[in-house]
Amino acid sequence: MHNSTKDSLRFTFAYVIFCILFISSALTLSVLAGNDIVLIENNPEAGVSGEAPIVEENNKTFLLMIDAGHGGEDGGAVSDGGVYEKDLNLAVSENIADLSMLFGQPYSMTRDSDKLLYDKYSELTDYTGKKKSLDLKNRLRSADEENADVFLSIHMNKFTSPASMGLQVYYSPNNEGSRVLAEAITAYNKAHLQKDNERETKSATSSIYLLHRLQIPAVLVECGFLSNPDETARLQTKTYRASLACTVFTPVLEYCTRDSAKQ
Repeated sequence: MHNSTKDSLRFTFAYVIFCILFISSALTLSVLAGNDIVLIENNPEAGVSGEAPIVEENNKTFLLMIDAGHGGEDGGAVSDGGVYEKDLNLAVSENIADLSMLFGQPYSMTRDSDKLLYDKYSELTDYTGKKKSLDLKNRLRSADEENADVFLSIHMNKFTSPASMGLQVYYSPNNEGSRVLAEAITAYNKAHLQKDNERETKSATSSIYLLHRLQIPAVLVECGFLSNPDETARLQTKTYRASLACTVFTPVLEYCTRDSAKQ
């Protein structure tokens, strides 16, 4: 066996074990609180976006929509060293999707490759000047078409000062569950990953298109600042992205197992 293959297998094994240990405390608390989690056999009819076993709680199933911001022609924020937000967004989102599969949480992804979604529901011959607006509208439509119960959007931040750093969560003002989920992610991050992070959750304004329009529990997580060289370096490592994904996913999983997920 080649060394590269061995390294890959070791990383996969370590990643799974780390995630199980990292999330076990939240799951234990949920069970102790009476939020029973029942894992059902794999559904042979499930498609690409729902290949995980179904999580059923009080005879309900909750679909998590994972939204990797930007993509394709829209790179998002860019670090001084040329690291594109769109790539980190997708990498973290894929980690969260892996965790969803591992823990039986039904999920869907707005995008699973480097692309914008402007042509997902339309067949125009000319998208000039319309790509970004149609992309956002189609992400919103995807949540509606797939009957998503929780919307999680992953982004990276950038600021004029390289000193700014740390995760921050924005929430939709249209559903109280959004604020509850945002505060849970913020608290879990401070307790387990970024203990010096004092950033507060913020209600989204009309400048955040999706959160301003979604009616289901919806949050946008700015995972770090690409204007901060140290944070950018960490975000480029698989180990830190795995830690970040676990930090975000744990409160989401706990939220999705409670009645408050559908309001």
